Amino acid sequence: MLRLLTIEFHKLRYNKASKVLSIIYFGLLTSIALIAAIKFEFGDFKLHLADAGIFNFPYIWHFNTFIAAILKFFLLLVIVSMMSNEYSYKTLKQNLIDGLSKKEFILSKFYTVIAFALISTLFVFVVSLILGLVYSDFDEFSIIVSDLDYLLAFFVKLVGFFSFGLFLGILVKRSAFAVGAMFVWLIIESMFKGYLYWQFQSAENTGEKVDSIMQFLPLEAMSNLIKEPFSRLGAVRSAANTMGEMFTKSYDVEVINVLIVSAWTFIFIYLSYKLLLKRDL
Repeated sequence: MLRLLTIEFHKLRYNKASKVLSIIYFGLLTSIALIAAIKFEFGDFKLHLADAGIFNFPYIWHFNTFIAAILKFFLLLVIVSMMSNEYSYKTLKQNLIDGLSKKEFILSKFYTVIAFALISTLFVFVVSLILGLVYSDFDEFSIIVSDLDYLLAFFVKLVGFFSFGLFLGILVKRSAFAVGAMFVWLIIESMFKGYLYWQFQSAENTGEKVDSIMQFLPLEAMSNLIKEPFSRLGAVRSAANTMGEMFTKSYDVEVINVLIVSAWTFIFIYLSYKLLLKRDL
């Protein structure tokens, strides 16, 4: 494993585009801390986000992993360009000539995906911990370590998403087309979701029926891992209660979603390997 990772990071070290995108990505993760400085003023109404509780433990684990997951597209570009460069610079063929098997080649890419996801997760953990210790109203250890399952969900989400990108990179061989294919698939899932709503419009619990089907599609499953955190915020709930609205939504990280994304991750890596086996390099 270490040998394969060393080979991949050696390639990335000499790829300027990958280094720039990685720096931008981790820079943006760090910039989550800047949210603490945002203040809104509308006449007599004043809102300082840091005082609104977004950095309170344990809510911060939910909020920061959700925001950080939005930025994953920067590392997706690194993953797909990493694969497209193998074809452009003929390094894939050279690796195989030098004795690397196709299985080892795919594993080297998958280990890189895991490494990126793990580094990102640790980075978000450190940034969140620091922000929480500075701004949180709660500093009891039991509260700090609760809801850490959002970090696990974040890790699983990144691994699944990058594995999808890796598969598309192998499938189409060009980074721009691979990213485009990802957006096309997103549109397909959205259109299918709209079709399901139309199909079940006269049925009871339409939303639940649609969600029970959509949860098995890859991007929807990844999205379900970390649900939006904004309606969970105390200030939002208070405002909703004032208007007579009640939130019954569950924000928990559900095991079924972790299993579905893990299954898709296996499928993407397996298909990548099978595609490489059949392809004439």
